[in-house]
Amino acid sequence: MNDKILLMLQLQNQLNNATNGEEWTKGITKNGKKINWRRCIYMESAEMIDSFSWKHWKNIDKEPDWDNMQIEVVDVWHFIMSLAIENYSQTLRGGIEDLAIVISELSSIEQILTNSTSFASQDKVMQKVEDIMRLSLDKGELQLETMIDDFFDLTIMCGLNLNKLYRLYVGKNILNQFRQDNGYKEGSYIKVWDGEEDNVVMKRIWEENGDIKPDMLYKELVKAYHSLIKS
Repeated sequence: MNDKILLMLQLQNQLNNATNGEEWTKGITKNGKKINWRRCIYMESAEMIDSFSWKHWKNIDKEPDWDNMQIEVVDVWHFIMSLAIENYSQTLRGGIEDLAIVISELSSIEQILTNSTSFASQDKVMQKVEDIMRLSLDKGELQLETMIDDFFDLTIMCGLNLNKLYRLYVGKNILNQFRQDNGYKEGSYIKVWDGEEDNVVMKRIWEENGDIKPDMLYKELVKAYHSLIKS
């Protein structure tokens, strides 16, 4: 079993417990709101495509925004893991450790263990995103392993490997916790900090401090946010 895969699944489960209640795998939040992880996946995947100049009538020479694309990849990973945990619970396939073993044994896991950081063409990336969207929109039996295989393909196409995916995921997980603690669900949270999305601020803090621990990242976000709301 890959330790990073297991830890990400555990962190996602903890985040979902905190935000949706401990019975979220039944498809309902603690407030009685229906959860649809498939919809989360295809809606977030559509946002991925806006990282590219896909419109033939607008910004046709604009360079791909790979930084934003990588953040969107991590966002989709949150939802794929959530869907996978929910599926394993509802179909009685096992717990998080069982899921981590299955993911660690997928054929696609080998490629994201590499150190490759090259980008694929934007057309190929968009086609892969659309493959994931099709799987999430399919009303039949969930093809979970195929979806995760496609996601890992996408990961490597966007210049990420497992270590980078893990690091960005942990960073975004901390940011999501920070958002929830500062009024995100209630609508009072400020997402743009001095002209930059909080995603970008988090990514920069994480990348500029190679040895920073998750709890220190949270404290740095607190410092930056409090400076923003005081100004």
